[in-house]
Amino acid sequence: MSHGYYQLPNGRVASIDGDCAFPSLCDALTDPNGLIAIGGDLSLPRLLAAYRQGIFPWFSDGEPILWWSPDPRMVLFPDELKVSESLKKTLKKQKFEVRFNSAFREVITACSSTLRCGQDGTWITQDIINAYCALHLAGFALSAEAWLNGKLVGGCYGVKIGNMFYGESMFHHVTDASKVAFVSLIEYLKQQGVGMIDCQMKTAHLASFGAREINRELFIRILNELCNDGVYNPSDATHIA
Repeated sequence: MSHGYYQLPNGRVASIDGDCAFPSLCDALTDPNGLIAIGGDLSLPRLLAAYRQGIFPWFSDGEPILWWSPDPRMVLFPDELKVSESLKKTLKKQKFEVRFNSAFREVITACSSTLRCGQDGTWITQDIINAYCALHLAGFALSAEAWLNGKLVGGCYGVKIGNMFYGESMFHHVTDASKVAFVSLIEYLKQQGVGMIDCQMKTAHLASFGAREINRELFIRILNELCNDGVYNPSDATHIA
């Protein structure tokens, strides 16, 4: 099935309604950065196909599904994880109990209700919650959770395909809870052979953990290797200032 297109001010974007595949990444817009397609659904096959090609959904309630592949791409190589001295002290105290995959729906639901600077609403709609819970049940999504006195107080979640992990969102109700969950998740993924964590867009918070930007071409090259259970040496990844 051939693509239809939406004409936007800065270029045209493919419509992927029905059985249309995603277009080539070279067709992604530069403004807004990485918008590559509109439409489709959040079915398990569609989401897995998207992630395998370096594409992810990001849209607000009431909008059509928007698909993105920005360039450059923020990533974290597990061996480059940076932990601040203050967080090291928190980890040493073992204040939180860390669990994995014991409350996936609760984590993503909590992420959906977390207000973020500069955002009036959330992109984690009920459809997103249901779709990623389906990914979790199929073994492709996981959560890391920080518990305090038997209560879930922080966590994060993402998608894992082969040795590639795609971070999605995090939340906290207690200081450092999400950071503890995140650091624990990175160590957990490292033990499982994960070679790169996709952080999608650049933020100062992620940079503080050692995440850095690489160009999309390199990102896709590494992703293709890792999705097929390969390995990658991060020393080969050129940093973009």
